[in-house]
Amino acid sequence: MSDTIEKIKCLIIGSGPAGYTAAIYAARANMFPVLYQGMQPGGQLTTTNEVENWPGNPEGITGPQMMVGLEEQSKRFGTDVRDGWATKVDFSGPIHKVWINDTKEIHCETVIISTGATAKYLGLPSEQHYLNMGGGVSACAVCDGFFYRNQEVVIVGAGDSACEEAHYLSKLCTKVTMLVRSEKFRASKIMEQRVRNTENITILMNYDTEEVLGDGQVVTAVKAKNKTTGEIIEIPATGFFVAIGHKPNTDIFAEYLTLDETGYIVNISGTSKTNVEGVFVGGDAADHVYRQAITAAGTGCMAALDAERYLASKE
Repeated sequence: MSDTIEKIKCLIIGSGPAGYTAAIYAARANMFPVLYQGMQPGGQLTTTNEVENWPGNPEGITGPQMMVGLEEQSKRFGTDVRDGWATKVDFSGPIHKVWINDTKEIHCETVIISTGATAKYLGLPSEQHYLNMGGGVSACAVCDGFFYRNQEVVIVGAGDSACEEAHYLSKLCTKVTMLVRSEKFRASKIMEQRVRNTENITILMNYDTEEVLGDGQVVTAVKAKNKTTGEIIEIPATGFFVAIGHKPNTDIFAEYLTLDETGYIVNISGTSKTNVEGVFVGGDAADHVYRQAITAAGTGCMAALDAERYLASKE
């Protein structure tokens, strides 16, 4: 065995709420966790301006502030937080092998995967501009819908998630315009019927989003094009929601872990356990339903407790 191989008790891959919560619990259990932050230290929340649904912050908190706090709390108990990301794994034997940045090899007694998922966007320059500005583009209605109460918004998408988010927004906003890029929904019939029966949801079928309009700081309208007639319209809106799906960051685990058809890691029901002993998962890498900071943190706690019990069973 090479001297360059590092042996550790608990490796945590990813640094969102799931990863840092797992680190807090693992460190307090004397598991001496090492956490690699990944390509987006702090996860998706670092791109979120205001977080008002995280318990214990009655005045709200910004996403970056929240993640700095979680990182500092994990370090307080002894977590070794490092830059870098996992590029390869080998879970074929009793020792779990992980490579960092294609160079450093680590042998782990336990691995907690908290690599999260990445929201899909349309890729329009204007969309990305207002997303980065925090000025009206979002991929999470449950997270950000509250900021658009009593306003008009646009949502793009055609699946169950898009219908759920449109219906959620309809309870907060005066008007929701739903852009469906084809001539039919991909959602289940019951979800399609729900949005069609909601009075303040306007559905525009066969429309592409051309541009997100604004004053440079905040969104003011959305330009859309009818794919059949070529007609271009401008829809007044202060918020633009993208609900075209998420991609879990799980590609490097596909050879060893059971994934569903979308790529989410399949955990044993009621636990954080995967199909490989000693490998656990928390957060959005396994959660395609809730995708909230608080649920990610909860499953991060579960992963650390499951890992602790696994180690105890091996003593």
